[in-house]
Amino acid sequence: MKTLMERVSRRRFARLLGLTGAGAAGTGVALGGLGLGAGSVAAEGGHPHAVPAMGGKTQAKEMTVDEMDAMHQAGVEAFVNGTATTEGLGGQPLPFELDGHVKVFRLTCGVTQWEFLPGKRTEAFTYNGVTPGPEIRVTEGDTVRIHVTNELPQSTAVHWHGLVVPVAMDGVPFITQPPIKPGETFTYEFTIRDGNAGTHMYHSHYNATEQVTKGLLGAFIVEPRTPNRPVHNREYTVVLNDGPIGGFSINGKSFPATQPFTAKKGETILFRFMNEGLMIHPMHLHGMPMTVVAQDGYMLPREYVCDTLNVAPGQRFEALVHATEPGAWAFHCHVLNHAESEHGMFGMVTALIVEE
Repeated sequence: MKTLMERVSRRRFARLLGLTGAGAAGTGVALGGLGLGAGSVAAEGGHPHAVPAMGGKTQAKEMTVDEMDAMHQAGVEAFVNGTATTEGLGGQPLPFELDGHVKVFRLTCGVTQWEFLPGKRTEAFTYNGVTPGPEIRVTEGDTVRIHVTNELPQSTAVHWHGLVVPVAMDGVPFITQPPIKPGETFTYEFTIRDGNAGTHMYHSHYNATEQVTKGLLGAFIVEPRTPNRPVHNREYTVVLNDGPIGGFSINGKSFPATQPFTAKKGETILFRFMNEGLMIHPMHLHGMPMTVVAQDGYMLPREYVCDTLNVAPGQRFEALVHATEPGAWAFHCHVLNHAESEHGMFGMVTALIVEE
């Protein structure tokens, strides 16, 4: 994932949103016309945990109209201007070494103070210091060897969610292997089978309610040996999580620190959705439909079109978007208390930016 400033200039992004030279009132009109409502960080300086679970009031004294508008506007402007910068970027490709024909990867589980909003950090459990962990990408027929070193204060293991592997490599302590105790290293090795291409995940399968929601998760992408997937111009992985890391997050960050997705008009975008959290997350894209072509790594016998795709825990979907409509389009979880409150947008919110 590139940063926003590497993909589209700040001023260009502002023009797409109609913000250049706009005042507070003009901003609201321009944003509404492009399908991106104004929003901000959640209550109490941007901490999403301050937002009540069912969207009730967070303050004893009700805000005025102008106060509420200002908070909504502040969040969108931080997102638009690229000022909601944070340290750490997960999901980057994991390098490998070759040992003969075997691709050798290395993962280290550790504790990281993870910044999910500017100035807001929480204790995360990470692979190689980031969440989501580095993306592992291989091809059907590859043999992979993955050394996992545990530097956590508790035992762990890694499950290769969606991959067909020998039972000894499935990563479930006391069923398929002993737990990986602190200070130990366990080596997984298996061959990617034909027919197992698609969007998969890797994550902890030990004390998983804590370890996965705190960040021990990542994408495992398998390319087909013979290209047989839909053609696309750009590809984005969208890892959804809920829990200690910002409450609700996309790729380890919460709005307005989430990164937008960008495309040129006429391009086709592949979105790989995966839900590593504890709740369902119906992801809604404004402005353009999604064509769902695969679920849990397997091509669907019949694709379907939607604008809201419900991603349950553990599920993965592959969806194509044809970038036909220029502008900035909101892209968010439609369980609304995962995305917006009286303080503005937060959590599982980003945007798809389509340039002419």
